[in-house]
Amino acid sequence: MGPRARPALLLLMLLQTAVLQGRLLRSHSLHYLFMGSSEQDLGLSLFEALGYVDDQLFVFYDHESRRVEPRTPWVSGRTSSQMWLQLSQSLKGWDHMFTVDFWTIMENHNHSKVPPLVKVTHHVTSSVTTLRCRALNYYPQNITMKWLKDRQPMDAKEVEPKDVLPNGDGTYQGWITLTVPPGEEQRYTCQVEHPGLDQPLLAFWEPSPSRTLVIGVISVIAVFVIILFIGILFIILRKRQTSRGVMGHYVLAERE
Repeated sequence: MGPRARPALLLLMLLQTAVLQGRLLRSHSLHYLFMGSSEQDLGLSLFEALGYVDDQLFVFYDHESRRVEPRTPWVSGRTSSQMWLQLSQSLKGWDHMFTVDFWTIMENHNHSKVPPLVKVTHHVTSSVTTLRCRALNYYPQNITMKWLKDRQPMDAKEVEPKDVLPNGDGTYQGWITLTVPPGEEQRYTCQVEHPGLDQPLLAFWEPSPSRTLVIGVISVIAVFVIILFIGILFIILRKRQTSRGVMGHYVLAERE
């Protein structure tokens, strides 16, 4: 997780059973509250267990100390009993299982500091030139996007409102557009701020090679290939003519 935004995930689990007391067959509730936190700097342990009989807390356990502590006088005198030892082992086992399940859930579902991928695109119609700044695949949803002109913030009235949509996988995408005079695209920069970024990100439109230039390069290559082919063909023809000229100097003679 990044230092600027570290969301905590709290997970609660409740286990309830019922027991009977003595010959009066009076029922009491026994339940345990399991609680964990992904951020220990909140003052909470990675795992805590609190045991209650009815509404009275009688036992406490936490992941850091790995100790089971009695919280009522009628339990304090029985910490050496077999039942207390079994309870201690059970709470330590729940601690292990809870921690494993907890981090499995965090790995599968937590999208904390996912920075945006930012790109500026260029769109031209018959009368309008538009720049569109897109931020892709980021989390959380809160993001700041604005246009700069000559590195200075623009008036909000000149910029179309920002649009943000979910991607369906827990991340988001957003974009802002701006209408600019033709030929002045390089004066405008998109600035993006997000918790996943250590500092504001600047992006601008980079024009691709013009179609005329591409066609010119292709034409030069084609002319070069044609000239090379003609040159090779000329050399082959010259060799054939030379061979025929040499054979013309030979005269057939009759044998006596």
